[in-house]
Amino acid sequence: MTNTQYHHVYSPSRFWRKIGPRALGIGRSTLAKALYLFYAAQSPSTPKWARRVMYGALGYFIFPLDAIPDLAPLVGYTDDLSVMAAALATVAFYITPEIKQQAHQTLEKWFGKPAGTSVADA
Repeated sequence: MTNTQYHHVYSPSRFWRKIGPRALGIGRSTLAKALYLFYAAQSPSTPKWARRVMYGALGYFIFPLDAIPDLAPLVGYTDDLSVMAAALATVAFYITPEIKQQAHQTLEKWFGKPAGTSVADA
């Protein structure tokens, strides 16, 4: 399976519908990777080939039929995470510090600051 075979499944609205009600169950780490890909795909400086990889990974993430069902406790998102990790390794150059910051700001809105973060770190 390649990351790009699911790019036709991806749309921004389907992405937000997938994570909205499931954010807590998906977890901060998996969502961070999804948001890196999401925001990098929106960047005008990201080339088309990299966007296809990103959309493929995000398409797999939102596709309702997975290798491991997302509702399975503890392991449900491991296949999604591995596909996103492979995509991130492929397009790492396009995940800029600004994109990471944007993703982390979104995560802070949803979950608050990560545990162990002090006021001085903000």
